[in-house]
Amino acid sequence: MNSERYNRQVILKDFGPEAQQKLADAKVLVVGAGGLGIPVLTYLNATGVGTLGIVDNDTVAISNLHRQVLYGENDVGQAKVQVIVKKLQRQNSTTNLIPHTDFLNRENALQIIAEYDLVVDATDNFPSRYLINDACVVQGKPFVYGALHGYEGQVSVFNFEAGPTYRCLYPDMPKEDEVPNCNEHGVLGIIPGIIGNFQALETIKIITGIGEPLSGRLLLYDGLSQRIQKIKFNKVEANLKISELANSYEFACDEKMHSIEAIGLMPLLSDNEIELIDVRTDEEYSLANLKMAKHIPLSELKERQEEIDLSKPVYLLCQSGIRSRKALALLQEWYPQKTFVNVNGGMSKLHTYADLG
Repeated sequence: MNSERYNRQVILKDFGPEAQQKLADAKVLVVGAGGLGIPVLTYLNATGVGTLGIVDNDTVAISNLHRQVLYGENDVGQAKVQVIVKKLQRQNSTTNLIPHTDFLNRENALQIIAEYDLVVDATDNFPSRYLINDACVVQGKPFVYGALHGYEGQVSVFNFEAGPTYRCLYPDMPKEDEVPNCNEHGVLGIIPGIIGNFQALETIKIITGIGEPLSGRLLLYDGLSQRIQKIKFNKVEANLKISELANSYEFACDEKMHSIEAIGLMPLLSDNEIELIDVRTDEEYSLANLKMAKHIPLSELKERQEEIDLSKPVYLLCQSGIRSRKALALLQEWYPQKTFVNVNGGMSKLHTYADLG
């Protein structure tokens, strides 16, 4: 360990070489290499955490760059994990960086998490958070939580020293159409940096034993007013007794609703035999669109439904797949004998593969 490199934090009162050695010995898993994951990884790497695992299977998109500041324009289209590992190596060559080029799922979560001391949740969806929570409870690992919405963010620490879990705060997964989504509602680019740094700080506190981690408390940050609030929540003993993962970590969905993954739409984009309806707003559509798509915003769908060619298979598209599901449900109600198909992941996934005009 290079004592000169970390001297400014080693000389801190109540920190010292003992805390620095704990960082060097620690193994931290960061799930997500996006807006939250980048500040977490950058500062943990700089601070001297010995081993950092990175879980992500996404690629860099131009729409990421305003908040995922470690990536540049030349990185667009490349795998996030590959890009970030190279940049973190240049920042600190002594860190053991372990890339996991899959999304965390029910099949791999326990195996991956078992190799680490704690987990940082830098994801952007509820299924992943419930999966991380349950896997950490099963294996007795703490995890540091962060979430974003617009100009606001949340931070907490779960499952720390038999403290409350994520399910103690949020017992049940919400329905998909109840979930705010930054692809549709937006996020100010600097907010992930602030929340991610809070997460990195909580991680350092857990590893070194300094300070008081946010166990049993939810920190709420409002960027517009620079106001921070803390809400206490209680432990529910039953939530600490999870011994195995649930059968599924997906949003509940209508079994009658047909869907296709975004990449599965690619072979159909040159096919005049399908009707592709883009239900995003005028502003979203003007920024990027598929040339073959017919643009009918969700708010205008009822008045303009007759513009849809029902003689063809109809596919519904939005930014992330949530509004297109709503459009599908409406069309299914109006035309019960017709089959409609939702494009999962929407333009957020398609833009890395498709020719956007």
